[in-house]
This record gives sequence, structure tokens and C-alpha cells, in this order.
Amino acid sequence: MNQVILTPNPYRDRGFQTVRRAQQILKEAGVETKLCLPFDVDKTFELPRDLHFSRLDREIGHSDLVICFGGDGTILHMAKTATRAGIPILGVNIGTMGFMAELESTELEQLRRLAGNEYTVDRRMMLDVSVRRGRDIIFHDICLNDVVVTKGAIARIVHLTVECDGVQALACGGDGVIVATPTGSTAYSLSAGGPIVEPEADSILITPICAHDVVSRCIVASGKRVITVGLSENARRNAFLSVDGGKALRLNMGDAATIRKSDLETRLIRLKDRSFYDVVNMKFRK
Repeated sequence: MNQVILTPNPYRDRGFQTVRRAQQILKEAGVETKLCLPFDVDKTFELPRDLHFSRLDREIGHSDLVICFGGDGTILHMAKTATRAGIPILGVNIGTMGFMAELESTELEQLRRLAGNEYTVDRRMMLDVSVRRGRDIIFHDICLNDVVVTKGAIARIVHLTVECDGVQALACGGDGVIVATPTGSTAYSLSAGGPIVEPEADSILITPICAHDVVSRCIVASGKRVITVGLSENARRNAFLSVDGGKALRLNMGDAATIRKSDLETRLIRLKDRSFYDVVNMKFRK
């Protein structure tokens, strides 16, 4: 491994202490590193003068790996960029849950193993999301965790229909619906009553959020299915679509959100020999 990008979340890694230690460890192991911010920071945020930050778009094309320092949100944010560039991600948890992170901030010595290529790679299914309004595609993205269609901030019910390959699978009123990957099964979907699914499974989860009936339950669909979510004919309000917790898009009556398995896969670096169930037991017993 020649060059590694280090992307610290400046609001999590206070004083950049964690990334500084990681940079030193990798330097001692003979690995070149580049510091890049994973996202634009507020203009009032002062970066330390003794650290040099490069532009992510300039470095990612000739790097072998991205190491994210933060919580799951930082990993999700970087997943799209790294996946489109064809390089894997390694997460270092400085957040609360850090379910997708491989290392805790106290385990940085494990990074030395990268120099000797002592690691494995997990491939994680992603979703391809598009929204059609009339004849136009007004939105297109990929995601690692989930697509969420909700009522927004107002205390009211949104009526949605969900189709699998053009056949209605779910129609409910409530707070919304989550369409998740197996990786996303331990995130918002789990909080809404969905099942825990092994990350290697080829499935798409459809989980209603606070459904106002007793028959609307989570559906585990095949990864081959094409999922369509839209407002029901009796819906009186708009809905809002968000991908991996990003900025919400307003959905109008007649809009159709189409969700299918993406051709792209996120690759996560693994340095430790542990099973998915080890992670589940460790994280949810905290």
C-alpha cells in the first residue's frame, strides 16, 4: 500500500489528535499519507497551521485507501466518493456507535498491518436511487445504508405506497418508510422495528416507520427486486426523501422514487478477525 488518505471529521477529532497519531504510525510503517477533509467546514472553523490539508478530489485518483476518522456518518459520507473512485475505506470510530468502523481510536497500532497488506476486504451492497417527476429524472444517487421517505417535521401522517417489480407490496399511513441495505439494517431500520440482517446478504429491507395499522410489517425482499415508493392517491401532503441521512428532497404527488441494487459496492477494510455477530454483541451491549 503506497498512499493512504486520512479524512478526519474535524468536529469529532478535536485538535486532530487521533489523526495525528495515525499519521505518525503509518509514517513509521513506511506508508505515505495525505490529509483531506471529508466535507467543507464552517468558515469560522480554524484549522491547525501545523497540518497540511490537500484537496480530496486531487488525491483520491491515485490513492489506495481512505481512512475515515469519526462516526458512521463520516463513513457514509465518504462511501460514495471512495466507491466511485474504486478504492476501499477503513473506519476509525470517534463517535458513539461506530457500527461500520473497524477500529476504535485506542486501536491505532493495528494500522501498521496495512504496510504488509495484512487485511481482508468486505464488499457491501449499495442502493441506486432515482426520482422521476413526469418525464424527468430530478434526482439520482447511491447509498450504503438507506433511503428514507418521511412526513417531514410536521406532526401528521403521510400515506405511501411501495411496489416490488410493479406489484403493490405495502400501502400504509404513518411517519414514512425506510428502504435499507443489509448494512443499513442496524441503523434507522432497526430502530423502526426492522430485523438485523448479515451484511453479506443479498436483500433489500422495507420497513414502515410508526405505521398507523397493525398489518404493515417489515418486508425482506430479494436484491433483484426494483422498489418504487410514491405518495398514495389519498395523500394530502408532500413527503421528503433522504439518502444516507443527506439533504431531503421534497416529493410531490405523482413523483416516483425507484430503488434498486447498485452495480457499485462499497469495500470496507478489515484488520481484525471477528464475525458480524461479535460486532453486534459489542456495540449493542454498550
